[in-house]
Amino acid sequence: MHTIVVPDAQQKMQLLGRLAGLECDGQPTPSAGRTQVKRDFLAGAVVQVQRPDGPMTVLRTLQTSACERNCYYCPFRAGRTSTVRVSFSPDELAREFDRMQRAGVVQGLFLSSGSVGGGHNAMDPMLATVELIRRRYEYGGYIHLKIMPGAERAQVEQALCLADRVSINLEGANAQRLAFLAPRKDFEGELLPAMHWVREIAGAHSPLAKRPSMTTQFVVGPAGESDRELLTTVNRLYQEVGLSRAYYSRFNPVPDTPLADAAPEPALREHRLYQADWLLRFYGFALDDLPFDHDGRLPAEVDPKLAWAHRHLAGQPVELNRASRRELLRVPGIGPRSAEAILRARRQGRLRDLADLRVLGAVASRAAPFVLLDGCRPPRQLGFWD
Repeated sequence: MHTIVVPDAQQKMQLLGRLAGLECDGQPTPSAGRTQVKRDFLAGAVVQVQRPDGPMTVLRTLQTSACERNCYYCPFRAGRTSTVRVSFSPDELAREFDRMQRAGVVQGLFLSSGSVGGGHNAMDPMLATVELIRRRYEYGGYIHLKIMPGAERAQVEQALCLADRVSINLEGANAQRLAFLAPRKDFEGELLPAMHWVREIAGAHSPLAKRPSMTTQFVVGPAGESDRELLTTVNRLYQEVGLSRAYYSRFNPVPDTPLADAAPEPALREHRLYQADWLLRFYGFALDDLPFDHDGRLPAEVDPKLAWAHRHLAGQPVELNRASRRELLRVPGIGPRSAEAILRARRQGRLRDLADLRVLGAVASRAAPFVLLDGCRPPRQLGFWD
């Protein structure tokens, strides 16, 4: 007879944390938590993510690794025999999170799951877990909850009452690309409607103590989408459903999946997508401003803001003493903070030297080829232009 070994809670956490690696809130790094032994044992489950208010150590895990969806890139896809299938009950996972949070190992939770019996059945134990964490254990900190494909509107509403952030991962840039990546997911029928529900529910429920933010994620590369396709979808979501941000996860092949032999996507492409996304969100760029080539790709050799400036500002430099905030934000080396600093400094006097820009927080060496200071181009100084 074979002895059946039932994993304990920490062993489950280790297994499910590693599988949750595709479901990231921010760019995770190994946690710098206080307890070295726990951190080493739970590698993959305890990660550090960058939040707007600074880095945070979170428990990143799945409710279950059992899944009926056949997503071709996923390490816990249906039919992958090398994946260990384990599950947490709501009581078990809530208790483990409470223990880790009180011990100072983690500060927040990111919870996703595999899906069996449809998205509505997968959501129930996740919602029950978070309900216990909030009510029984009286935890008031950060929780990011994934909305499962196929979740019902009432479940989305409950998630918004419990979580600080929810994610609905589109994975593909559009229905055609998603069909290549995950043929059992419905882009138009189950994913986009849930995003609109989030917008409608959050807007209608003023009693919500705080309006949860919403994110999405894309698997970049194997479906053959262009950068323009991805950013067109994201730009529309920023405008139509109040998306807070998108994550771009460059494809890396996973053994024993249909895409195991596909080439990994270069890290530089992911980086350029984030830079272009930043321009849309914080720098006032429109989608058509982005420097796509004829194939809809961003330039790999230079960041998109610098590429735009070479096309539009090299012969028409911006006078920093008269430029609007929008015009300042088009200049390489000037961001939202330094643009505000320039506007404030101009009330006290005129800017006449690149040193003035450095004092105000701008990267003068990047700005120099594209600006005028009191009607004059900055001198071509070593270290600035070269």
